[in-house]
Amino acid sequence: MRLFTVDAFTDTAFQGNPAAVCLLDSPVTDSWMQSVAAELNLSETAFLLGDSLRWFTPSVEVTLCGHATLATAHVLYSTGAATGRLEFQTASGTLTVNRLPDGRITMDFPAKPVRPIPVPDGLEKALGATPVRAGKSHLDLLVEMESAETVRSLSPDIAALTALDARGVIVTARGTKTDFVSRFFAPNVGVPEDPVTGSAHCALAPYWGEQLGRTEMVGAQLSTRGGLVQVTVDGDRVHLAGHAVTVLSGTLLDPEF
Repeated sequence: MRLFTVDAFTDTAFQGNPAAVCLLDSPVTDSWMQSVAAELNLSETAFLLGDSLRWFTPSVEVTLCGHATLATAHVLYSTGAATGRLEFQTASGTLTVNRLPDGRITMDFPAKPVRPIPVPDGLEKALGATPVRAGKSHLDLLVEMESAETVRSLSPDIAALTALDARGVIVTARGTKTDFVSRFFAPNVGVPEDPVTGSAHCALAPYWGEQLGRTEMVGAQLSTRGGLVQVTVDGDRVHLAGHAVTVLSGTLLDPEF
């Protein structure tokens, strides 16, 4: 079966967030998909069978993933398997994807509003920096810092973050060259730091939309690889847009599924 590696939320190879995309020929077991994801050892591997899309980290299946959805759509468009609107059936409902004339791919995702909470015990020590405020979405903790440079220079205690009751921790601040910046740490699902996280922007978009009084914004994720996510808040939905680049195309050989 066909296997691809795609760098998502970038137009330059070896930047953005790499995702594997496996185009399945027939149904496979969950354990086989988890084994393939562990073997590939990227933050996410997407498995597509018909219009059914699932995502696995090296250790668990997740219910929402932006960059691997973008990567999957990019594979379908770039190989000629699709030309127009796509609809993926996922654990988070139907996700609609379109390709724009400039080559960007836009995805319609559920918004994940953030409710304010006190800074959780141990979080400040684990991050090594003092938050301005904290909140929690359906999936993640969100922590706002004083500046973009604070976010960029963080060197958190990844092991200590596993004690927090959340999929991951979004650390964010107002941007200088973009509307906001972020980093995303998710050791509880096997991803110490994710390079560019589409699903985190489902929380960042409504959060910063309220703070800035905007519905259209650009976020920069300040990981080592880095990437840009263009967001539009539309009621209870968030539209995420970005480029992608294929860096590997091959055939997965495993008769044991």
